[in-house]
Amino acid sequence: MPRRTLLALPLALLLAAQAPPPRPDELERAFAGLRDAPDPQGAQMAEAVIRQIWGRQATPSVALLLNRGVRNLRAGQAGDALEDFDAALTLAPRFADAWHWRAQAQAASGDPAAAARDLAEVLRLEPRHWPALATLSRIQEGRGDAAGALRSHEAVLGIHPLIPGGLERLRELRRAAEGDDT
Repeated sequence: MPRRTLLALPLALLLAAQAPPPRPDELERAFAGLRDAPDPQGAQMAEAVIRQIWGRQATPSVALLLNRGVRNLRAGQAGDALEDFDAALTLAPRFADAWHWRAQAQAASGDPAAAARDLAEVLRLEPRHWPALATLSRIQEGRGDAAGALRSHEAVLGIHPLIPGGLERLRELRRAAEGDDT
């Protein structure tokens, strides 16, 4: 995901928290649009809709805590970010994105096992959370589990087939998991 998009996510969370809750079928249609997008631009639009719908689950207080946590995480202050994400999860324990952000902070603080537990919670709450699967793939790769990283990335592509850099990463992970004879 481009850096500009990542920087816009926390503000998008705050704005989405003030929007009305999604209709039950809205998320299903957005995921179908992501899966069936004819081109990268269509996929990017569907991804934006999904992120907006997810963001609507955050109250303004939770969105503020997440914004602060993301700023701390990007500033290299994983401990402070963990405190912010913990507070957000206290207020909204069923908010999958808060678990995902905390997983990233756990990984940044050097605790991949805690990150993996948080990612399992994300996927329990929202099994189609492709960013959590992508994070899990990176953690698995970092731990030397090339086959696990490949499986997780294949799951990402099953949800978001046109994710930027997705096919290149798939080739790299296949080479790592299956050997260099390809």
